Amino acid sequence: MKRVLLKLSGEFLAGAAGVGVDSGATRALAQEIAAAKSRGVQLAVVVGAGNFWRGAKQGGGMDPATADYVGMLATVMNAVVLQDALERLGVDTRVQSAITMQEIAEPYIRRRALRHLEKGRVVIFGGGTGNPFFTTDTAAALRALEIEADVVLMAKNQVDGVYSDDPRSNHRAQKYDTLSYLEILNQGLKVMDATAISLCMSRELPIVVFDIFTPGNLERLLSGQHVGTRIG
Repeated sequence: MKRVLLKLSGEFLAGAAGVGVDSGATRALAQEIAAAKSRGVQLAVVVGAGNFWRGAKQGGGMDPATADYVGMLATVMNAVVLQDALERLGVDTRVQSAITMQEIAEPYIRRRALRHLEKGRVVIFGGGTGNPFFTTDTAAALRALEIEADVVLMAKNQVDGVYSDDPRSNHRAQKYDTLSYLEILNQGLKVMDATAISLCMSRELPIVVFDIFTPGNLERLLSGQHVGTRIG
């Protein structure tokens, strides 16, 4: 792999509390990314906002587009937090936002993002797609295609791939080593939303679902080892 896009959930930054930002959890996540980055792979990141805002929950009763914009702003908060954690570990990082916030982040410009990656910087994309009604999963698929990533890495917490059912509640759930895009869509497996899967399928962009909090998993993935579930 030469260039990858890593999709992170906002809850990863919250730790056991599940909300807000926990410095220990954020540091542990940054350490995994820093170790993987040392392998020389060009790395971009899209981070969600579930630790701050979920439109379907907190946005109930609001205009749906407005609720989505609040969520997009929260992703920029997480992007800046992750940037700080990475730079404390000596990882050169840039945040680009689809919603212009020139005091804290660069505007998203594809050619500038590519240049940062070529210079060895980690690029964190905030602000989702910049449009309501699209998830950060779709933003991850879109940015991965724009930067010509080799793969989308869907990070999970304590789930080491895609299962036929929730393995935490059903011990008989079957883990899949590989799946096709259509199998994900037809079986309704909760990996990414349908729009994101369809985008990846349209360009045959592989997806790998893996547990990022198993130490070394991200590094093993980037070295070419089989980890988690591969979709393609």
